[in-house]
Amino acid sequence: MKNLLFLFIATTSGFIFSQEVGPKIEFQSLEINYGQISKGDNGVRIFKFTNIGSEPLIINKVYSSCGCTIPKKPSSPIDPGQDDEIQVKYDTNRVGPIRKTITVLSNAINSPTISLKITGNVE
Repeated sequence: MKNLLFLFIATTSGFIFSQEVGPKIEFQSLEINYGQISKGDNGVRIFKFTNIGSEPLIINKVYSSCGCTIPKKPSSPIDPGQDDEIQVKYDTNRVGPIRKTITVLSNAINSPTISLKITGNVE
């Protein structure tokens, strides 16, 4: 019985105390609100993130829900503990409400696909 109990504890303790190994992404914010901005204003905003994992994070692809929003991804891997950013440029010559989604695809083990949002209104 003691051997069985020891075997049970030995096999399950690895699951209890182990941590997932790999890159993990954590954004400061998943949404940016432009608020009320004027036509032709600067449409560039930054989504900041950190690799909180144990291996390099690779942003494979970043794309938007429409051609009026142009995202720019990091070109090189982000080491564990390092910060980086995704730049988003909205065409502020388009008057009206802003409601766009930017999709981020990465090798993160916690969230390989993340949706970022931009909102606001161009007057």
